[in-house]
Amino acid sequence: MRACLRCVVAGPKPWRIALRRGIFLSIEPMLARPIAMQLDRSFQVDFKHRVRMTRDALHPDNATLSSVLCDSPDRRVIAFVDSGVHQAHPDLGDRLANYLGARAALGESVPQLRAVEIVTGGEAAKNSLDVCEQVLAATDRHGIDRKSFILAIGGGAVLDAVGFGATLAHRGVRLVRMPTTTLAMDDAAMGVKNGLNQFGKKNFVGTFSVPWAVVSDECFLATLSDRHFLAGFSEAVKIACLKDPALFAQIEGDAPRIRSRDLGAAMPIISRSAQLHLDHIADGGDPFELQEARPLDFGHWAAHKLESMSNYTIAHGDAVAIGIALDCQYAVRAKLLSANDQTRIERCLKSLGLPLHHPLLAQTDQLVRGLEEFREHLGGGLTITLLRSIGQSVEVHAMDRAIVTASAQALAALAAP
Repeated sequence: MRACLRCVVAGPKPWRIALRRGIFLSIEPMLARPIAMQLDRSFQVDFKHRVRMTRDALHPDNATLSSVLCDSPDRRVIAFVDSGVHQAHPDLGDRLANYLGARAALGESVPQLRAVEIVTGGEAAKNSLDVCEQVLAATDRHGIDRKSFILAIGGGAVLDAVGFGATLAHRGVRLVRMPTTTLAMDDAAMGVKNGLNQFGKKNFVGTFSVPWAVVSDECFLATLSDRHFLAGFSEAVKIACLKDPALFAQIEGDAPRIRSRDLGAAMPIISRSAQLHLDHIADGGDPFELQEARPLDFGHWAAHKLESMSNYTIAHGDAVAIGIALDCQYAVRAKLLSANDQTRIERCLKSLGLPLHHPLLAQTDQLVRGLEEFREHLGGGLTITLLRSIGQSVEVHAMDRAIVTASAQALAALAAP
């Protein structure tokens, strides 16, 4: 080896490399030779996004859940249950075991339930790797293969955290989401994203992965607090403002019934919101966000920043409501949106019991940094979705800092005692 190195460094022709047995290979022709092969291929992968909405999903006579789990008697399933859901439904694990046993007795090829594990609930589920690592360890311990199932039962944060672990194990175990909150049912569970919060930034760590199925059971809504029940309707208002003026009018008219937790009024709106979110993912042309626009994130750049600024004490649904109010204030000042539409939107949010302001909005320097964080998350170029009218959106690629500041200060003043 030393002789070869000396030959290369000290030889009369350093572009010749001495090889064993006196064979010489000139690299000069190699440097001049054009690229011999260049392969570029575009391809598509077909996914099926199965969404089911039902009532009393674990009743033995209800085939909704078993229909998406049926595959082979050799499959296995682990359920990960949000700690808050477990507290409200302590018999949930037993009910799930009894359900699968009853469906198997009917001759269905349901998977074997190997374990029911309780995981941290709420936004805390996304603030560390603990839930993800719990999923990975259980997947290994119970021999869950790629075509077996992980069943995530909980709010949007738990679906995100458990889903993140499921996408890492074996490069992807089949994930079935069972959302238990309004926000998870009408928005979060429909997405093809999983994520954790890191470095003080919302969803900094994450993956794209289409769930095997989503099964929403409206019975879970009965045990939510009023705050968590109502917070999810900010996402319904958001999607209605972007895509469906008739839905917005329906929410306006039914807001008092929704606020009183009348499921006869609430469930059609939750279902329509879920459908609109799913339609955008399936038909919008960019489910994995390869482009820079995120049209469904109206109100979200500020919402994400407010959540992190509050150390996640502001619930996501509440933060989205405030973010919508802020972006509407901005759009009116930028002469994009009419004051009449702004008033309708703010009145609708208020009628639902959702907040329009928070004292943290006064910290405008820190808030505006959320725009840069959002730009990084998008992939380099800033694209913010604003409204021209209810049902018509517009994308802008810059936000006037002075107008953002004035809008935030106007809302912050409303929060002053």
